[in-house]
Amino acid sequence: MGVAQAVAYARVCGRWPLLARRGACSRERMGDPRRHARQLVLPEVGLAGQRRLAAARVVIVGCGGLGAPVVAQLAAAGVGALVLLDDDVVEPSNLNRQTLFRATEVGERKATLAAAFARALAPDVEAVAVVERLTAARARAIVRDADVVVDCSDGLPTKYLLNDACVREDRVLIHGAATAWSGQIVVVPGATGPCLRCLFPSLPPADTVPTCRTAGIIAPTTGVVGSLQAAAALRLLLGVRPRDDEAGRFVAVDVRQGGTRTLRFDRDPSCPACGDTPTLPAVRDDDYALPRCADARDAIGDAAAAEGGR
Repeated sequence: MGVAQAVAYARVCGRWPLLARRGACSRERMGDPRRHARQLVLPEVGLAGQRRLAAARVVIVGCGGLGAPVVAQLAAAGVGALVLLDDDVVEPSNLNRQTLFRATEVGERKATLAAAFARALAPDVEAVAVVERLTAARARAIVRDADVVVDCSDGLPTKYLLNDACVREDRVLIHGAATAWSGQIVVVPGATGPCLRCLFPSLPPADTVPTCRTAGIIAPTTGVVGSLQAAAALRLLLGVRPRDDEAGRFVAVDVRQGGTRTLRFDRDPSCPACGDTPTLPAVRDDDYALPRCADARDAIGDAAAAEGGR
């Protein structure tokens, strides 16, 4: 960033500037211009783009393996408000991939630690911890005021619940999932679809779904998928691509082979969520139950710990 641009930035922001959502005055702050100097030179960012980021509100559901790169990268980029929702605590088996946490923080709340990490990394970011599990009663209210919702959860019920809530509230959802060496990303543009249910209309049987406990997980998988989710969020917030252009793309990540594939799909007119005549009833919390990766005790890890303690 040149001197003239830095001066202009400082005049717009002030030392501790407050920016409103949608551009009026409010609590969001752009902070020290030197902090974002390397991204301000990008034509897609600049002063106008940085203001948009500072005025943005992103809801991140899940602060574990996928949430770690998303939280860190959006905070570092200067997204003004991050709402971090997770009801879980740090376990030893999380530490091979959940890079927001330290070994000394086992047993502490993930959302609280993630918010503290974001504030320490970027003091001008308002990071709010919501220590609760997403429920049908609260889902629509939680996503309603978000510019973007990022699904970093580790359970299919939560993923379907987020999909349905974002379609109903016309909020952009960036879905991500990861197990073993593979992952996926789908951007749901809101009410217009296509959405996850256009691909997978209903929840599969529980015993057919691999989890981190049954299939394992390695850090680069969550790192790559989470980084792609963060990149999609920044593209949308900056207006690099319209949200409809991001839609209808199923991005499959293969870390073992070192590549990605993009599969195109269309909105299904008969989709129960975003179709011509939506038929989806209110989602109930007991519609489907599947152990979450973070809740499951890894028998192999437990056995290794027991062996080491002898």
